Amino acid sequence: MALLGLTEKLYYLEKPSLERVERAYKYAEKHHTGQLRQTGDLYITHPLAVAKILADMQMDSEGLMAAILHDVIEDTSVTKRQITRRFGRKVAELVDGVSKLTEIEFESKAEQQAESFQKMTLAMSQDIRVLLIKLADRLHNMRTLTTLSPEKRRRVARETIEIYAPIAQRLGMEHIRIEFEELSFAAMYPLRHRRLREATEAARQNRKAFVIEIRQAIEHCLVQESVKAVVKGREKHLWSIYLKMREKKKSFRDLMDVFAFRLVVSTVDDCYRTLGLMHSIFKPVPGEFKDYIAIPKANGYQSLHTVLVGMHGVLIEVQIRTSEMEMMADYGIAAHGDYKKGKLNIEGNQRIASRWIQGLLAMQKQAGNSLEFLENVKADLFPDEIYVFTPRGEIIELPSGATSIDFAYSVHTELGNSCIACRVDGQLIPLSEMLQSGQKIEIISAEGAQPNPNWLSFVATAKARSAIRHFLKQQEHHESVNLGKRLLDQSLSKFGTSYNKLKKSEIKRILKSSGASTFEYILKQIGLGNRVPLAVANLIVPTDQKHPESVKRSPALPLEVGSQKGLLLQYARCCHPIPGDPILGHLSPGKGLVVHLESCRNLSEIRSNPELCTSMMWSENVSGQFPVALKVEITPERGFIAALASRMTEEDATIEQISVNEKDPYTSIVDVVLTVRDRIHLADILRRARSLKPVRRIYRVKNQ
Repeated sequence: MALLGLTEKLYYLEKPSLERVERAYKYAEKHHTGQLRQTGDLYITHPLAVAKILADMQMDSEGLMAAILHDVIEDTSVTKRQITRRFGRKVAELVDGVSKLTEIEFESKAEQQAESFQKMTLAMSQDIRVLLIKLADRLHNMRTLTTLSPEKRRRVARETIEIYAPIAQRLGMEHIRIEFEELSFAAMYPLRHRRLREATEAARQNRKAFVIEIRQAIEHCLVQESVKAVVKGREKHLWSIYLKMREKKKSFRDLMDVFAFRLVVSTVDDCYRTLGLMHSIFKPVPGEFKDYIAIPKANGYQSLHTVLVGMHGVLIEVQIRTSEMEMMADYGIAAHGDYKKGKLNIEGNQRIASRWIQGLLAMQKQAGNSLEFLENVKADLFPDEIYVFTPRGEIIELPSGATSIDFAYSVHTELGNSCIACRVDGQLIPLSEMLQSGQKIEIISAEGAQPNPNWLSFVATAKARSAIRHFLKQQEHHESVNLGKRLLDQSLSKFGTSYNKLKKSEIKRILKSSGASTFEYILKQIGLGNRVPLAVANLIVPTDQKHPESVKRSPALPLEVGSQKGLLLQYARCCHPIPGDPILGHLSPGKGLVVHLESCRNLSEIRSNPELCTSMMWSENVSGQFPVALKVEITPERGFIAALASRMTEEDATIEQISVNEKDPYTSIVDVVLTVRDRIHLADILRRARSLKPVRRIYRVKNQ
């Protein structure tokens, strides 16, 4: 009897397909026998309810069978192989894709959820029905949430509103998104939800006559112009009211003073005609018109939105769309779905969904772990978009707050990695500047350029953030291995050997003694400062070869420094070494090699542990700009700071920081941090600065 409620909804299926669904139900019912939900209902009622939700979307027979069977692998002794034999490979894959990871032990609940979501992403990239089943599964669980403890209820609700509701919105499934948000709101903040619901119901009763009056005016105008349309009053949902009150600091009365209507017409032409009629009977509010028909939202949503000033000065929000657009707004990728032969209909919203999922897969490959991947997904689920143009006139959709870096990565990862500048409408702008809808963006790239770690502080898209992190990780790995080789080679020279002379037997010995899987890993750890190179060299070189009288040991060769670039080569801020200075390096765990002046007093403690110190020298071809700190004692004089800055910039120096402090009524101290090429360049700057009359003394700060 329980199946009757589902059978009634399956009028669109042919008899053989219906019979297969019934077989799946009997199989699930048999294996769930004796299992109860926390509500006290038979467990089979849950998968049946999930199938009913999907039946409303007119899901195909395979998807419905998978929905009915979606918990048998997880909660019974049934295996994927058994489902394959009985119901086919496609159904088994769908069931497995929806099933959680239960056999693996995780350190935290968050990690388990992230891994399960990652698994689902891989599955839905092969078949979008996995996601539809998962959304329906979560929806029924939310409808029966009241049996859980308050703490668990809040946790499930928060996960739903942070992940599943935005996914439903991203895929254009508006009715599911709204129900997710309303149920989550009630579970997370039951008291606020109840009070807001009561206030809303009271407000609606008070303004019923007003709504009827506005509706009649709209309908009268449409009849006069022979436009066939369905006029619907549009209710604001409690969660959206709550968010606007909290985030936009609006009062409940302000929000309820706005009347919302939806007009559903026959054709696109009727949409624009109806818009003109609305603007003729009510005055439009400037800047509040949005055309999502010409430029649809990222999830495929299409409609005309306008805000009008109606009778008695009240605001009226009007949405105008066709019945097809209405269907698409409600059901998104599930609208008019074609699941025949397990293939996705790559049209409209389904093309958008496919593109989004492919983007998820790209992020997944670049993410360091499942938690990072899940955070990237959350960051990518933006409700607001902007639309910008490529130089060829193609439209690119980006989240609100996106920058030119986001734009570059949305076009191609390589373009993002090699980006150095950007033109917006023909004008150069900072890479960190936010883009606006309607702008034409041109990215300037250069061969050999690479992402800047600072970009992570202002990019808005998950794709850009994930690609930058991936590049930096790869770069860090490459640099740490190379630095590890150089440091180990330096330590091996103390024993009369070198990295290039290492034998396989010696490498095997160090791997065995250290427990490392690869020698590259050991080199990376040396480069990161997590292993002492001399200690590794001691393990590599056989005991009988460490002090042989026959071998004349040479002093360790200094490490060469060739530029200011590098993730694992840092210059100490305490002493600001520049090319030409005697330098010494020390290994700092997690940071790599930090370069100091040889005379820096911060090295006094480190010198007591020579294993952590390494001799260094500047390369003959060293290049780049290096910061240096100066102090200038002056006699205060109007306009002096500008004159000093001018002298320094004339010598091709960049001032990074400048401040003035009064020492006494007759003396001021100017602290300057500027970038120079080397000691010769610095000497030229000092000479130019000393020629200024107010300068009494100028010297370099060395932390000695």
